[in-house]
Amino acid sequence: LNKPEWYLTQVLMWIGNHAKFLDEKIQPILDKVGSSLNAGLEFSRALVMLILEKLAADIPCLLYDDTLFCHLVDEVLLFEKELYSVHGYLSSFPSCMHILSEESCFQRWLTVEKKFALQKMDSMLSSEAAWISQYKDITDVDEMKVPDCAETFMTLLLVITDRYKNLPTASRKLQFLGLQKELVDDFRIRLTQVMKEETRASLGFRYCAILNAVNYIATVLADWADNV
Repeated sequence: LNKPEWYLTQVLMWIGNHAKFLDEKIQPILDKVGSSLNAGLEFSRALVMLILEKLAADIPCLLYDDTLFCHLVDEVLLFEKELYSVHGYLSSFPSCMHILSEESCFQRWLTVEKKFALQKMDSMLSSEAAWISQYKDITDVDEMKVPDCAETFMTLLLVITDRYKNLPTASRKLQFLGLQKELVDDFRIRLTQVMKEETRASLGFRYCAILNAVNYIATVLADWADNV
């Protein structure tokens, strides 16, 4: 259960190793009889179906172990990425995201995603470099004077988007968007709390850094507004 990468990698190797044989030996036979099937894709589809069976059996066994469950989700997402980008798998075919979209599994994924995101926010705001810009010494790069915590937070949101963008239904994507909105609001509250501590020094370093953080986040969210 703690090594889903073993069978996921094995399947990717089988797909890659058989590609030439399927393309050069089997595809001409299919073409000769007038079939519209693609030998390589059908081979991939059959192997993915085996993975779906395996996942369906494994997920109930690790649903309440955060570490194992997170590892499984991470490995499945990496597998899917390679399957589509390297092996040309079709989005209309069955995929692992359908398994991750099933109710019990999906709700667990959301819960764990939120838990780890909040932990990340705790660590980024308690870091000594939280209010310092990574690029403070490079003036042409750092016009917005973005503090490290704001940049890390927006990267966190971007990574979450990247993880859920291939979910098969809009309703599931919207639930993840709801989580991101919660995180933005949580970050806003945390910034407000820090700002209240700094009101006596409103021209101080940290107070200005908070204003820069808010401006940066608002700007990036506006840029993302065109992303359906």
